[in-house]
Amino acid sequence: MIPEQNQSWVSEFILLGFSSHPTTNSILFTVFLLIYLSSVMGNGLIIMLICMDTQLHTPMYFFLCILAMLDLCYVTTTMPQMLVHLLAKSQTISFAGCWLQMYVFGALGVTECTLFVVMAYDPYVAICYPLHYTIILNWGLCRQLAAGSCVCGFLSALLHTFFTMSLPYCGPNKVNHYFCEGPSVRSLACMDTHLIEMIDLVLSAFLIVIPICLIVASYIHIAMAILKIKSIQARCKAFSTCASHLTVVTFFYGPASYMYMRPNSSYSPERDKQMALFYNAFTALLNPVVYSLRNKDIKRAFLKVMCHGRVH
Repeated sequence: MIPEQNQSWVSEFILLGFSSHPTTNSILFTVFLLIYLSSVMGNGLIIMLICMDTQLHTPMYFFLCILAMLDLCYVTTTMPQMLVHLLAKSQTISFAGCWLQMYVFGALGVTECTLFVVMAYDPYVAICYPLHYTIILNWGLCRQLAAGSCVCGFLSALLHTFFTMSLPYCGPNKVNHYFCEGPSVRSLACMDTHLIEMIDLVLSAFLIVIPICLIVASYIHIAMAILKIKSIQARCKAFSTCASHLTVVTFFYGPASYMYMRPNSSYSPERDKQMALFYNAFTALLNPVVYSLRNKDIKRAFLKVMCHGRVH
């Protein structure tokens, strides 16, 4: 017989979201719907252009296409449900649904963390080893790196989700968040979670600090190689190639580092919801904009589609 303290009495959670006022919720629904649709359209357009234009069939755009797919899935994991809850009277989510949402959200987030490292490797090889670029970063390696990012994300998220959802939840069941985010759900557990919080902090530090260090190391080598270039125009072009990636990395890792690498004493539900919204929804919206505005190849492919209806 299973001991009573190990049983889970909570069968569903209530997601409090951002507001309980109907008028405010209606305004938020309109704003978040526009953000979500813009994110879907922007990332969908990036995916379509890269798939259709053979000139974009390079490692750089292969990884960018995967990033757009991840962003599309990432924002869809939380936003549609939040939009429904903003208009519906019921804001509940089943225990199994909460478990699944937490797992998929974490898996996609870690996969994106790893993919940013892979995307930093592309300009590193292109700038530091230009003559051996196609040999080093061949299609076989590209597929392996992409698959490795996914495996890393989905396996590591399994640990995080298991530690959180295996805790006993006997009430209350109100989660002060707009989705099933780990620390917010874990705060409702009917036991001391200090040890699990420490394990989760170590995992988060491992999954955030190591990728950041690898990205920084790549760009140090890139900067050293660029500074050896005599032509100022060539230097500017090389730095411009890296600017988009550095911008989206900052947008993603900044809020994520704050959320998952801080002491629990600084936990603030309202501030954390805003930060989560930024790295979940706004990064998915901004990434296509950043890459499109600074990328002549994407602009060229888009103009071909608009003018001719297809890309050769």
